[in-house]
Parts: sequence; structure tokens; C-alpha cells
Amino acid sequence: MSCGTTEVTTRLYHGAVDRAGHRRTDQVWLAEAWERGRVLVVEGDRALVLGDPPRLAYLDGAAAPDGDRLFLGVDVDETPWFAVAAPLPELPDTRAVSLRTTGHLLTEADVDLFTTAVALANWHTDSRFHPRTGEPTVTAEAGWTRVAGTGRTLWPRTDPAMIALVHDGVPGPEGRCLLAHKPEWPANRYSCLAGYVEPGESVEAAVAREVAEEVGLAVRDIRYVTSQPWPFPRSLMLAYTAFGDPADPVTVDGVEIEDARWFRRADFGTPAGPALPFQTSVAYFLITSWLAGK
Repeated sequence: MSCGTTEVTTRLYHGAVDRAGHRRTDQVWLAEAWERGRVLVVEGDRALVLGDPPRLAYLDGAAAPDGDRLFLGVDVDETPWFAVAAPLPELPDTRAVSLRTTGHLLTEADVDLFTTAVALANWHTDSRFHPRTGEPTVTAEAGWTRVAGTGRTLWPRTDPAMIALVHDGVPGPEGRCLLAHKPEWPANRYSCLAGYVEPGESVEAAVAREVAEEVGLAVRDIRYVTSQPWPFPRSLMLAYTAFGDPADPVTVDGVEIEDARWFRRADFGTPAGPALPFQTSVAYFLITSWLAGK
């Protein structure tokens, strides 16, 4: 069974929009681009959508609410795309949705823009003051830096995190994977084990450590699969599979993990099976790829 494959859908990769980093300091171009560009308003992890299937609702620059103009990039037609973090406006035939719950229904370009907008907005919210000096900071470079009065510059931060599907390597319906349940989740929702990479630690070492800490299981044959930006608030999820032995005892920590159990492929879709994580998440991708024997 080739659980270590690097074949993934382009939805996980994103990259559907050219970020055009060379434009971020070109004030003349940015001013002109705002006049002809399209603007996505985000509030937390929510934005407005139209229709079914949903598509993001964008505004003209003149109709956008006040706020820092975050330049997201340009598309193949050279249309500029921006975001503004502000309360969502009331627009006819629109509804507010979360990136978590709706991202998998959007086009590649929409999910790319939505993810980047939420990630940047979260970083700005947390970076109003310089962490070393306490000075107030202001937005610069079209939303891609913040600068303090003394000229000290902050850049957007991304936190590496691992997520792992632990499996027994057995093909077919009797093959099993280990999934965990957190106390704050809905009943019967189970997902992959995950955690942040610590300073001085490789991602593979983080996989082994987090699995051992959370469920008391030793794993091996740790294989990288793919990555996904997950802006809650600013994670980069590095997805792995790992081999574990169902004969070894599972001991949950009782704090982060309330329950963990092995599920057979045959269990999924039955009353004995788990409710899966959000379809937008790389956890869902890992689980469904394993179910398909990939």
C-alpha cells in the first residue's frame, strides 16, 4: 500500500493566483490596481458567498469598507485582487460562510484568495505592536509587512505543524487507522493526530513525539505526503503517514485527546465508524486517501 505517495489534489497546493510580490512596494501601481481590482471582505474566518455551488462575493474598490488594503495578487487576466478585514457588509443574495466549512466547495482561485486573506488578516490583528520594543506598528508593503516608528519591520509569520495518519499497513477492508477525538469536538468526530513543531525539532521527530505524547504509541516508517496552509490562526500543516501496531496499548493524555481508537476501513460509513473532519482540511484528504488505498 503506497500511503507515502506525494500525489495530491491541486486544491491542497493552492497557488492559483500570482502573488506578484514585486508590486507590493509600487504605490502608483497599487493605487491604479485598487480602482480596477476586486476586493474580498473577511471577518475572522468568514466571507460572503453567492449561489450554489458557492462562489466568493467580491466588491469593487469604491464599494469596499474602510481598512488596510491587503494585496493578494493578480490572476491570469491581470485582474488585481485585494482583501480588507472588516465587518461583512449586507449585500443582496449573499450569505456568510466559514473557510473551514465551505473551502472545499470553492474554486481553486477562490480558496487561494480566501485562505491568504484570512491568514494575513489574522497576522495583522496579532501584530499591532512590535514584540521586542512594544512600539505600535503600521501596515506597509500592501499588507505584507508592519513597520514600527523606529523602522523595525515585521513580516507575516507561519507556524509549522505536523498532522499524521497512523495506520497498520494492512490493505483492504480489514486495514486499520488510528484516529483521535478532542473534548471540544462534536460527538463521534475523529481525526488525525496533530501538533506544532517545536524549536530545534525536525517534522518527522515532531510526528513521533506528538503521537507518543497524545496516545502513547511508538510509530515508524514516517512518510511525508503533502502540505496545506491552515490560517487558524497561521499554521502550515505538514501531512504525514506513519506505521503503528494495533497490538500496542493506546493511552490518551486526557487533556488534548479524550479518546483514540483504531478503525477498520470497513467501519467507515457505518454506525461503528467515525464522523470525519471538515472536507476542507488536509486531515480529510489523508483519511479518504487511505480509505481508497492510496
